[in-house]
Amino acid sequence: MTDKTKKLEISQSELDLIANALETQTKILNMQASAGGHGALAKLNEVKRLLATVSSQADKPRARRPETNGLWGLLRSIGEAT
Repeated sequence: MTDKTKKLEISQSELDLIANALETQTKILNMQASAGGHGALAKLNEVKRLLATVSSQADKPRARRPETNGLWGLLRSIGEAT
């Protein structure tokens, strides 16, 4: 990553969308790192730092997505049903 910064104007909903995508990427990289994926841990740390930066610059605290939504919630509910 470069040390160069650029100011962007984005809406709160766009900022939330970016943060949600980074949370999903964090989950994926966690799985890859735990499976021994080369470079996944370094990338995971970068994504976590970026997520912290995005979250700290939000106008209001973001509500975390309910765990019952999306693929993770579906997989979790299937696992509980068996």
